[in-house]
Amino acid sequence: MSVLLRSSEITTLPVVTVGGEDVAQIKDVVYAAHGGRVGGFTLNGRGVFAGPLRTALPWSNVVGLGPDAVIIQDEDALEPIERVLSAQGSGGSPGDILGSQVLTEDGTALGVVVDVVVQITGGGTSQADVVGYEIDPSEVSGPGSNRMLIPLPDALSASGEHLMVPSAARAFVTDDLAGFGAAVDDFRAQLRGRR
Repeated sequence: MSVLLRSSEITTLPVVTVGGEDVAQIKDVVYAAHGGRVGGFTLNGRGVFAGPLRTALPWSNVVGLGPDAVIIQDEDALEPIERVLSAQGSGGSPGDILGSQVLTEDGTALGVVVDVVVQITGGGTSQADVVGYEIDPSEVSGPGSNRMLIPLPDALSASGEHLMVPSAARAFVTDDLAGFGAAVDDFRAQLRGRR
């Protein structure tokens, strides 16, 4: 079983223990080096006046993640924020990619990143991979085009102001998150067939 979520849907989710205690709120997603996986989360406290916490949640301590909450065993799952950030490495980490331009290998600008699509697979202590971007399309997509979802290859390397994708990704663009998982699978299968 897998679930597709936009990163913006993950932020603000409550962090709840398996005992039902609401201990924090997701502030932001921390991506592992090269941006291909979720490495963890920075946190806010709970309540109207709560601010950022000095603890973070590494992905390895997540019991489950769904559309309504992030589940952890207990508060021991939270670790110092510096440890969680440094564990994700820095080699080629893209930093904040929102607002970056997406270009194909043939130099076509597809649009600007407005969100990141994450696929959680396996349930329980599973994996959370970055499988696509939601973009505001450029003029090449035609006037009046709505936001689109563009699949990414298995191995992702993102850095700088531009995010490069294979030209073949254009054939798998969709605006439907429910059908996006199949588009990602088909796109990646086509790339593997070319190697």
